[in-house]
Amino acid sequence: MAYYTEKQIKELELLAVKIRKYIIEMLYRAASGHPGGSLSAVDAIVALYFAHMRHNPKNPDDPDRDRFILSKGHAAPALYAVLAELGYFPIEELYHLREINHMLQGHPVSLYTPGVEASTGSLGHGLSFGNGVALAGKLDGKSYHVYVMLGDGELDEGQVWEAAAAAAHYRLDNMTAMVDRNYLQIDGNTEEVMRLESLREKWQAFGWYVIEVDGHDIAEILKALDEADHKENMPSIIILNTVKGKGVSFMENNVDFHGVPPNEMERNLALEELDMLQKKLEASM
Repeated sequence: MAYYTEKQIKELELLAVKIRKYIIEMLYRAASGHPGGSLSAVDAIVALYFAHMRHNPKNPDDPDRDRFILSKGHAAPALYAVLAELGYFPIEELYHLREINHMLQGHPVSLYTPGVEASTGSLGHGLSFGNGVALAGKLDGKSYHVYVMLGDGELDEGQVWEAAAAAAHYRLDNMTAMVDRNYLQIDGNTEEVMRLESLREKWQAFGWYVIEVDGHDIAEILKALDEADHKENMPSIIILNTVKGKGVSFMENNVDFHGVPPNEMERNLALEELDMLQKKLEASM
């Protein structure tokens, strides 16, 4: 099992704050996009890319790389910010989100953006795509691992459960799915739109190994990822208990910020809060 020092975890937490700042600025400049689900997904994506996955920004197409598929494609700003910070493309590109003649579309497009594995955004397809990549890895004798992030509202899609059944049938132990469980989708609370609970029991019934963690605790996330990697003969899923809009007080648990970018006042307030969080973390190191 991998071991991370308290200092390493704090450094990852600081990176997560930096990524949240990028997201706020990107969406403000674009005057379009999805802050809530981008902010809730940050900690897991940071943990994956900065401390867990095998990948190389200088060689994005390395055949032995681990793969991450963002099935909830509307959270693209979180993925873009991480990829830019890692050097897959210049940071400056972040400030041209959703602009014509620039690489960062509103949802991920693999043809345009280095590091993006799959074009997603039509919800429900990412896990099926991930199954294909995981099966290909098995057939080719590759050791790479496939990670797929789903939104909880996305689980209303029937294709997700067809893919869940298929992954268990083929014993895809090189597959780890994650659910960003923030309890909010565009139409409101997930349990009012279409009840999902008990998620743990549902995934277990489909033949998956289930781990449930605080989706904002990077140490917990890393431990869960390591545990999932070592589970044999079945796919794993990590239920990330998160807060929509995490890190910005007036966006947290606020469905109004599912797909509405911050205005100038909101942008300034959000960055001020994140600056305060950054200073608090730095002081504790």
